[in-house]
Amino acid sequence: MDNIEKEYHVYIDPAANDRMAEHLEFLARVSEDAAERLLNELITGIRSLEQMPFRHPVYNRRYLPMDKYRSLTIKKRYRIVYQIEGNCVFVDDIQDCRQNNDKNIL
Repeated sequence: MDNIEKEYHVYIDPAANDRMAEHLEFLARVSEDAAERLLNELITGIRSLEQMPFRHPVYNRRYLPMDKYRSLTIKKRYRIVYQIEGNCVFVDDIQDCRQNNDKNIL
């Protein structure tokens, strides 16, 4: 058996990117260092999906198709929700878990 790991291409939904950019801008008004640390951790987490994206748990909600989405939690506060299709990973939402779930897209 090969030990070669499959590499996935990661794509971020523009709306998810925009929501997180707004959040980072807000956070930067309080602390630029905190915003920069969060941005770096989000980028690292998203880039990690290029290798073995199936390692993260399934993200099931009653209003979503079963077993379609997975999630990665960053700093116990931010959830990256994504789906895998072939050799592509699509990041569909980046959520601030401290907010009401009604504000989240997925």
